[in-house]
Amino acid sequence: MNAITETRAETRRKRGRGMAASWYGIARTATIDRAGAWAELDDGGTVKIVTGVTEIGEGILTVLAQVAAEETGTRPEDVTIGDNDTARSPEAAHAGATRQTYMIGNAVALASRQAREVLFEKIAEYWEVAAGELRAFDGEIWAEGSNLRMSVADAVAICKARGTVPVGSASFTANGTGLDPADGKGSPWQTYVFGTQVAEVEVDTWTGEVQVLGLWAAHDVGRAINPRGVEGQIEGGVVQGLGQALMEEYVTVDGHAATHGFAKYILPTALDVPQITCVIVEDEDPTSPLRAKGIGEPALVPTAPAIINAIYDAIGVRITTLPATPEKILAALRVQQP
Repeated sequence: MNAITETRAETRRKRGRGMAASWYGIARTATIDRAGAWAELDDGGTVKIVTGVTEIGEGILTVLAQVAAEETGTRPEDVTIGDNDTARSPEAAHAGATRQTYMIGNAVALASRQAREVLFEKIAEYWEVAAGELRAFDGEIWAEGSNLRMSVADAVAICKARGTVPVGSASFTANGTGLDPADGKGSPWQTYVFGTQVAEVEVDTWTGEVQVLGLWAAHDVGRAINPRGVEGQIEGGVVQGLGQALMEEYVTVDGHAATHGFAKYILPTALDVPQITCVIVEDEDPTSPLRAKGIGEPALVPTAPAIINAIYDAIGVRITTLPATPEKILAALRVQQP
């Protein structure tokens, strides 16, 4: 490539950066949101959790195992999440609205704490110490300020030998306020999460093509129960937002779908995804026993606006309908020209 060709390439390709911020409600209070769970400390120091959770790939089963293990002083690998059929397990409601960790996680935490308290009460009697002096972690239980220590497995065996099964049950409900039917005033959500994303793009003014060079996403999630899982959720939401911004075009005519199918429906591939830099902000929620909030849909919200703002920064045209296809960008550039 000679110097003239390089100059022309630089002239046709314009770079820009854009930013967008968002907020999202967690745990609806305009209607009643709820979740229930059962917990049992079982033989061998294992834990059984039963709740009507729905795993759709977001990693909620891993989160619940971590929560139960932390609350009972066991290890995540010793936790079993039982049958989620609501004919045999407590209701936990749907998988959506970024509610799984917040609603079901809190229900599991409270049920696990209750089971732990039952165990601690019996072991405190056995050791002749106050239950408040007991601690449990990583499969062991001990009394602070003493050399009294045993495995959780042995503690459960002692508890059962004394005629008690260490079980717990709990439900977690958002503080419902309802909405005024006259003017709609009220508090529709119990807590909120916030996020900001920055996109850097390169726009080819000859072809209208947009290449996303990088995306930076900072999101408040409350306490991050599983930071790697949070990063995965953020990255997944960003990729969906990229597709929404530049590729995915769902067409309707008179309220009916006119998109024929997925054969020609363009989705982002690995080659379309830039480096995504995630920043987790832990602004813990005081209304949650776990201090967690959530991160599902919120990660998707600012992506498309950030990309569209970056396109505007690069070439000075504002795309007002999604996706920002090459055809739309070229048409906007032609209108811009004197």
